Amino acid sequence: MNIYIDFDDCLCETARHFSDMVEKMFGKIVPYEEVKCFNLQASYSLTDEQYEKMMLEGHTRESLLELEETPGASETINKWIDEGHEVSIITGRPNVAYEASREWLDQHGLERVKLYCLNKYGRDNFIKNSEFNLELEDYYKMHFDYAIEDSPLAFKFFDHLPDLKVLVFDRPWNHETELPKEGYTRCDGWETIKNIVK
Repeated sequence: MNIYIDFDDCLCETARHFSDMVEKMFGKIVPYEEVKCFNLQASYSLTDEQYEKMMLEGHTRESLLELEETPGASETINKWIDEGHEVSIITGRPNVAYEASREWLDQHGLERVKLYCLNKYGRDNFIKNSEFNLELEDYYKMHFDYAIEDSPLAFKFFDHLPDLKVLVFDRPWNHETELPKEGYTRCDGWETIKNIVK
């Protein structure tokens, strides 16, 4: 099988880290459980300047390497690879975060997974013709059997795969999202995901 996995808030606890960071940087207390929309500027009530500062700080090597692994992620992924499945991490992180993201994966025993940056959210001028940046036209040529994703804004990237099974990693910002169609399943963690992908 070919398996797509999003990075932030699927593999690691990015929103929890950002909640701590926003409190330290701006004195704003917004617990992870209250991050109700994927737009972090709105969730944390940040000005444009504050949001830019937060995003710059959040994508430094030091900050990215501090992110805690979501329990069970690396164990499950390595089991799939051992069984012969192909696993690709497809992240909306900007290309400047690639090296630290690759380092994080390697530190968590995920040296064998492929990592790609896909400009999912129009945030970055991506490097063309690199081995790790996916252009949309190349992404749409890829086939996946399962996708693990937390962001409702990313669901549109699955429309070209009618048989794809999408496992929606349950997070506060997607609790109230109506899942688009049959084939989408809400999952509360990696143990549930592991039991579905067989």
